[in-house]
Amino acid sequence: MLLRIDDTDAARNVSGGEEELLRDLEWLGIRWDEGPVHQSERQGRHREVGERLGERFDGITLLRPDGSATYHLASVVDDVDFGITHIVRGNDHRPNESLHRRLFAALGAEAPEFVHHGLILGEDGKKLAKRAPGATVASLREAGIPAEAVHRYLEELGVPGHDVSYDVPRIRRLAVEAIAAMSDEDLAARVRAPVELAPALRGARDLREAREYAASIEATPQPERTRAPETLERFKELVERPNGSLDARALVRELKAVGGDLRAVRRALTGQDRGPELWTVIAALPRDEALRRIDAAL
Repeated sequence: MLLRIDDTDAARNVSGGEEELLRDLEWLGIRWDEGPVHQSERQGRHREVGERLGERFDGITLLRPDGSATYHLASVVDDVDFGITHIVRGNDHRPNESLHRRLFAALGAEAPEFVHHGLILGEDGKKLAKRAPGATVASLREAGIPAEAVHRYLEELGVPGHDVSYDVPRIRRLAVEAIAAMSDEDLAARVRAPVELAPALRGARDLREAREYAASIEATPQPERTRAPETLERFKELVERPNGSLDARALVRELKAVGGDLRAVRRALTGQDRGPELWTVIAALPRDEALRRIDAAL
């Protein structure tokens, strides 16, 4: 795989755009064998071929007034010089195929195999716009979607013959599956949290929410008088009983059985009304710290 940066149109080059592109590919786990090669560094070669063929070819401009090559010329010349065997492009490029084939023939080269795939469409049924929710790799990464989920979604799409609607809910479902499949060590590392918190993070819908879960457990809640002292006193009795280590699941079951206010327990331990499963919070907190937070609420 050759990574080529098509940057002959200076007006469309965005500062930092290439670095972001490379970061996106690396984050997705896509590796290349050669490159990146910049078309802008091959302008002499493009101009040489363009002048030989003429500034226009079949009515199509090959060289701009400043001498730089247009997309059609630069692409075909580079495909020939680098021995490209397969060109995979969206259906919106299908009209270019016949022109490119004629350019390959004019250069005495055999055309690569062309594969055209359907486009990913937005909710409006048009080609997905970069500003649409989740439309860029960077926006998915920032939303906490694991790279594995995006990779899996692309694998499911394959090379669609027809246009497909962008399915963000599907990516989010895959994100939950990806988080569930991570090892405790991997999940904790991505969230930058102690590995002991990993069980409490597994119910998160994305890595951003997992970070919020971790923060809610690690941060000492603001003191707040409880509305259910009986439940917290019972919590203390269960934690402090002398018959061995604390079983967090069993503790929650016992509190439930006596009609305990589990939300009050959560607020005492995290200061939040919702978050990861309560038993995972209890299991993640050191016994003494859990008791200290309960006492503060009492």
